Formats: sequence, C-alpha cells, structure tokens
Amino acid sequence: MSDPQPWRNPRPAPQLEEMQPRLPKLLIPAWLRAWWPALVWACIIFTLSTDSFSSANTATIFSPVLSWFVPHLTEEQFDYIHHVIRKSAHFTEYFIFCMLIFRGVRGDRKGWQWTWGISALAVAAGYSILDEVHQAFVASRTASPYDSLLDSIGAFFAFAVLWLWFRLRRASSETADSDSAVPS
Repeated sequence: MSDPQPWRNPRPAPQLEEMQPRLPKLLIPAWLRAWWPALVWACIIFTLSTDSFSSANTATIFSPVLSWFVPHLTEEQFDYIHHVIRKSAHFTEYFIFCMLIFRGVRGDRKGWQWTWGISALAVAAGYSILDEVHQAFVASRTASPYDSLLDSIGAFFAFAVLWLWFRLRRASSETADSDSAVPS
C-alpha cells in the first residue's frame, strides 16, 4: 500500500519537553549568557559607590543592628567594626567580580588558561580604578587609592583561588584517569 501523502515528514513534531533545554540557547546569545552576571555585578558595584552607600548612610543601618547584638558597644568600637565591614565589602565585591569576569572571558570553553585569568584580573583592577574616580565626583564619598588597592587585592585572591581550583581539579582528574588505566 502506498503512502497517500508522500510529502509529509514521517518524523513527529518535537514535543515541548524536548525543546525546553534548547530554548535558552536559541533565544539568548552565548556571549550574553556568559557575561550577564559580570555586567549585573558591575552595576551593583556602581550603585554601591553612590551617596546611598556612603559611610554616614551605612552607619545608620549598621548602628541599630550592632547595638541589638551587642548593647554595650561603645562609639569607638562601633566605628572600628563599621570600618572593618566596609573594607571587607571592598575585598569581597571585587573577589566576586573577578570570578564573574573570568566566567565571561572563558565563555563555553572549559578549564584554565593564563590569559583568561590575567584578563579577568586586569579588568577587575581597572574597574576598581574607575570606581574610585566615580567616587571622586560623589559629594559624600572620597576617592582613595588604598580602596582601589584593596579591591585589586580581592580580585587577585579570586585569580589565585581560580588557578588553584582548576589546578587541583586537573590533578584529581589525572590521578583518576591513571587509576582507571591500571588493571586491577
């Protein structure tokens, strides 16, 4: 018996469940999937450099919280803790930023390359300089080369952690491969 409709495709149409894993890759370009976290984080850093997050404004937020945890906290102790929190934020935000930039530079590729890591470190350090320049134009903020240095140190630590992470992963995969190659 011959097929009454030979022009029809004998393969059924794909179901939604088959297409869903591929939809994000079809709708969002690969470069944007790799870079969007770093771009969002750069916007967050820019926002943290505005008047809303000046030392005076963050003190009004931290003072009641710290006073609730430690009611007998003196003004000098609060100033010291507030200073440590703010400087830790510098280090942490650029640690995260460097990791996200590395993710963007690496894209869909796997593993570690020195050029990717150095590029991420250089972009994060450069952005820290621009961030301090931005703060020079905000009335309630001051630009400090020490803050930029602290930001860059945070980015360098991220660079070192990434290098160590990929080095240890490569070493563990090589030992797993050599163990599987040895007959028992």
